[in-house]
Amino acid sequence: MPDALSPRDHAEAVALFRAELIGALARREFGRGELAAALRVLAAERYRPPGSATTRRFGVLILRTLVTDGRLPAGIVSAPTVARLYRDAGLERGVRLDGHTRLRWEAEHPGALWHGDVCHGTSLHIGATTRPLRIHALLDDASRFIITIEARRSEREADMLAVLLAALRRHGAPDGLYLDNGATYRGDALRLACERLGITLVHARPGDAPARGKMERFWRTLRAGCLDHVGGRASLHDVQVRIDAFVAEHYHAAPHGGLVGKTPAEAWAAARCRPIDGPALAGALLQHVRRRVRKDGTVEVAGQTWQADQGFFAGRVITITHDLVSAAAPVALHDGHRYPLRPLDAVAASRTRRRRESLPAPSIPFDPAGALLDQAAGRRPRHRPEED
Repeated sequence: MPDALSPRDHAEAVALFRAELIGALARREFGRGELAAALRVLAAERYRPPGSATTRRFGVLILRTLVTDGRLPAGIVSAPTVARLYRDAGLERGVRLDGHTRLRWEAEHPGALWHGDVCHGTSLHIGATTRPLRIHALLDDASRFIITIEARRSEREADMLAVLLAALRRHGAPDGLYLDNGATYRGDALRLACERLGITLVHARPGDAPARGKMERFWRTLRAGCLDHVGGRASLHDVQVRIDAFVAEHYHAAPHGGLVGKTPAEAWAAARCRPIDGPALAGALLQHVRRRVRKDGTVEVAGQTWQADQGFFAGRVITITHDLVSAAAPVALHDGHRYPLRPLDAVAASRTRRRRESLPAPSIPFDPAGALLDQAAGRRPRHRPEED
């Protein structure tokens, strides 16, 4: 059985946490002194370690230096107070005391780094109700090419995994994936899938919107040329076909200012992505989850309600596998057997008349007192085979 798509223990969770912090640095080449500077930047951020309910900062550089130099007594001021003083003095986050300024950067080649994000569109009108509209997209950093874009009704981790899967099947894998800090992009399934596929997962700093400038620029272009004009369409399909037409016929074919006159399609032609075969995808995206089955035999998996036909599952915690690659129905694993689940149909269940099943009579008689009576009477035990 493949490993569950979650850390096996606290030690593995800590190892994954550390790999996320320094994984991007491990794949880069630095000049003299550059690695130390990069580590100092990481040390100034706040992180939530596995098993912790609060965030921590691993090295508050400014406050620590003031105390170490003797310019400030220890314990007299807190890190939040220092941050407030800098804000009051007009020293915003984008201004660095070490003289560092924000630089324009770009991935080494098309296919090296993909950005991922979600855009909120105008709600869909379905009869008398409205439904949310969420546009998921992956954008290549070096070429500005839209790897994939999908209109959906939600922005859960399962949606992100489905969008990523479509991109991996069509183009192969990038070296890195650059995402924001929303809950959609911080789940264990996405983290471990990227680790298993050799994709470096990088998250932008909280509150640092300019760091996501390329993705934000695309969203503005999409809104101005498409989303602001779709109105309250009645279906995702109506929105999707218009987005596809805009991206293919205009965005990919128009010269981009950041590409020195090239179009995204022309720049993407030089992409180098790592191919991934079907078994590798299946192994990376096969989830093993533990769920408690309700008394009515239903269970939640990947945001959907499923029905278990085995009555003895009711109230139990069971292991369920969910294959995101084939999109097959989840399967419950119990005592060496596999039990497929089926989508819940509450209307059909209301018409189903359940029968009370009686336990079959035991095939082998069990008579403790009779066995003792045979022994007391000196008789051969009734179930002992006849001796030749």
